[in-house]
Amino acid sequence: MRTILITGGTDGIGRGLALHFLRNGDRVIAVGSTQAKGDRLLADAERLGAADRVVFHRTDLTLTRNCQELIDFVDASYPRLDALILGARHDRPFGPRVETEEGFERHLALLYLSRFVLAYGLAPALERAANPVIVSLCTPGVSAGAINWTDLNMTGKYSGFKASLQALRANDLLGVIFAEKRVGGKTRFVAYNPGVVATSMTDTLPMPVRPIAKAVFKVAAQPVDKALPPIVALVDAPPEQRFSASWKTKQVDLGKDTFDVDKAWRLFDATGQLLRTHKTGIAV
Repeated sequence: MRTILITGGTDGIGRGLALHFLRNGDRVIAVGSTQAKGDRLLADAERLGAADRVVFHRTDLTLTRNCQELIDFVDASYPRLDALILGARHDRPFGPRVETEEGFERHLALLYLSRFVLAYGLAPALERAANPVIVSLCTPGVSAGAINWTDLNMTGKYSGFKASLQALRANDLLGVIFAEKRVGGKTRFVAYNPGVVATSMTDTLPMPVRPIAKAVFKVAAQPVDKALPPIVALVDAPPEQRFSASWKTKQVDLGKDTFDVDKAWRLFDATGQLLRTHKTGIAV
């Protein structure tokens, strides 16, 4: 029986993947921040006869200490981890900068730092599996956005839209450096762009943007069940390359500037410095 951990596992694509793998006979650790959504997933798992193979781990992944607690939970509870699917995301493109208790800009914390900490922290558990893979649901192939090298935490002039794009570009570089640093490892890292999917993402947008976005999504977005098969295929048969990126079923050219190795090393060093400056206790 495989053990699969999914962040953002109680809603949207993450929930769809959780139910798929439960039907398949796998064990699923679904990570989310909302109790009601977790309860709904647990009820669905019980109806599938899979109540003994699902765990809802409620936590706030914007805090690195909670990411470390999740790593400790996995290490103490399971002999290995077969797949890590990184899907937790909560964009706030409008409004003022929101800072976590640990002093990090919220987009950076949830969309990048949590994935950084979990990928490296769970790497030993993944390496104990036969064919381990990390699938990061992000936006490879998109060039919009840039890393703010002089103000990674965006404490100066702020734009939620730019903060979100920065975190997404950081995700591209995370996959690059993970593969560079773990040359001898078995774990494959895949950056995957599912395209526009009909999830609850638009629910968090303010008025009057929300109804407009919902109308656009209704026309342009594919349903969740249609978005699942390519992701499932990556988990069932990971690519041979240590790092790969794809947009739906099309491979993304890793020669693009968004996957620059020197920038990936620079971001790794900057991330380590940021974690140390904020005294998170996370060793990199």
